[in-house]
Amino acid sequence: MIEINIDLFTTLTRYYPKGSGSLKVEKGTTAGGLIHKLGIPDGSVSLIFINGKRALPDQALVGNDKVGLFPLVAGG
Repeated sequence: MIEINIDLFTTLTRYYPKGSGSLKVEKGTTAGGLIHKLGIPDGSVSLIFINGKRALPDQALVGNDKVGLFPLVAGG
């Protein structure tokens, strides 16, 4: 198991893990796997950042990573 830190933005905040913004996940978990584990519906995340850098869903997480997830945003 590894521990990661999670920041969820706007409409995704309802999926925060209970108790804090940190979570233990299995070693080898990907960003996409994390999204699934948090129960976030498919297609709800438009941007993934890991340690401040843009990432893809297949990027594996390592201990102490800081993951930011952003939803689709509409405006005008």
